[in-house]
Amino acid sequence: MEEKKGFFSEFRDFVSRGNVIDLAVGVIIGGAFSAITASLVNDIIMPLVGLFLGGIDFSTWAVTVGPLMPGAEPSVVKLGVFIMAIINFLILALVIFTIVRKINKIREKQAAKLAEKEEEAPAEDPAPTEAELLTQILEVLKAGK
Repeated sequence: MEEKKGFFSEFRDFVSRGNVIDLAVGVIIGGAFSAITASLVNDIIMPLVGLFLGGIDFSTWAVTVGPLMPGAEPSVVKLGVFIMAIINFLILALVIFTIVRKINKIREKQAAKLAEKEEEAPAEDPAPTEAELLTQILEVLKAGK
């Protein structure tokens, strides 16, 4: 029974760390954003591309192969769906790249400001060494004689 308590308390500690919760939020938002991107590709971009290419509906664009053996069903290669998935991926990758690039620039600016503040800060006088303190004490004693 003690082992289960240790396991569950360890699991609770793991889940309550900020990184795991941030990751979970990111996955949920990413899933929702993926649905938005898929809708953008399927419902807006591809119909416009199809319109300019003579009314092609990419969602039904497919090649039928076969049947290779008598009595077998022919295979359907859905090229249009694959092309839409590629475009969906490219849009998603572009958006993620843009976000990461912006975050990196913000981090670089913050690091530059921090480095600038460190340079502007007056240098503190180093603490005197033991030899310097002894020399000062000796001078005070000589002056007092």
